[in-house]
Amino acid sequence: MSCIFTSRRQFLAGSAAFFAWAGTPKLARAEGRDPRLLTIVLRGALDGLATVAPVGDPDWISARGDLALSSGSKTPTLKLTDFYALHPAMPNLHRMFHAGHATVIHATSSSYRDRSHFDGQDVLESGLFKPSPTATGWLNRALDALATEEMVKGQKAQAFAVGPVMPMIVRGPAPVLVWAPQQVLPASEDTLMRLLGLYKQTDPDLARVLEERLSLAPFIQSEGTRPATDPGESVRAAKLRAYYAEAATGAAQALAHADGPRVGALALEGWDTHASEGIVAGQLNNMLGALDGALAAAEKTLGPAWNETVIAIVTEFGRTVKINGSYGTDHGTATVALLVGGAVKGGRVIADWPGLKEKDQYEGRDLMPTTDLRSVLKGLLADHLRVDVDYFDEDIFPGGEEAKPMGGLV
Repeated sequence: MSCIFTSRRQFLAGSAAFFAWAGTPKLARAEGRDPRLLTIVLRGALDGLATVAPVGDPDWISARGDLALSSGSKTPTLKLTDFYALHPAMPNLHRMFHAGHATVIHATSSSYRDRSHFDGQDVLESGLFKPSPTATGWLNRALDALATEEMVKGQKAQAFAVGPVMPMIVRGPAPVLVWAPQQVLPASEDTLMRLLGLYKQTDPDLARVLEERLSLAPFIQSEGTRPATDPGESVRAAKLRAYYAEAATGAAQALAHADGPRVGALALEGWDTHASEGIVAGQLNNMLGALDGALAAAEKTLGPAWNETVIAIVTEFGRTVKINGSYGTDHGTATVALLVGGAVKGGRVIADWPGLKEKDQYEGRDLMPTTDLRSVLKGLLADHLRVDVDYFDEDIFPGGEEAKPMGGLV
């Protein structure tokens, strides 16, 4: 079951009528809470090492080379702890962290160990142990478990999804409302470069037009770098920020509504930084800045409901420790997950840090995963939404018995 609304006003008008029950779990209501959970999926594989740099690791600078962020960088990192520092594009997340409203889970990964985006996203969103045919996602099944335990006027708890296509994570038996922002998400720089490379082989005339129209010619060079100032970058960055802000604002308005949903998902594309990833400028800087602005927009829009909210930011896998020949990073394994919101027991980086020596890397190239992401998600479902743990290993995360719920996150 799904409905599509074309504006935030229509979304809210629809939610007021559609969500006759807000879906607050019975136990949470008994505790005097009204918890909200928004899951943001960053599709394309977030570079966790660039997002939260292990500046205290003695091998960090040599492992990442010229692209190693540090407190001594021209634009210095934002200190989280003596060992970890945040990318400078995220001042809002930095503020939330030190206000106790954000937690970083580092060196985390799903159960997936190969490096295919499609399979990695399927495992992340389905909650299954390995890529398998399925029509449902773990978040929808978790909501359905709540609805199975308690029905109000015969109506099940309901979720919402933001984006032009309903993410796998919220597909399933529980009804879902879908809303798409009016802003158009601009294609990532990596996507444009790949398209240009394809057209250079098949249609040189079209490739030449694309170079001119997209302002790509000035910065696509043989060594994979580009000038520090790109006339098209600021335009793309502004469009990206606008899209992220509108998407986050729409999601927050739904969560804050008195009769609105209490569970939702948002998928954000474009995190595949194979080339020209940048340090404090470039593709990743723009993406992180847009995400940071989206978190601030959600915080402002939620108002008092912020204190009941957890926003879980996850991605299918990380990226390589070393930089590639195109000044980007290739598909990796472990990365970071971010928990943000007034309900988060924040101000912490939770990690069993594996180290960055080559012998300590997964397959000699990736950050070694030491925390199962399913443990984090189970902890949020159990302690925040009060999903019965008996549903976890059979219904919500089948085959995930070894991933025990992580306590103390909220």
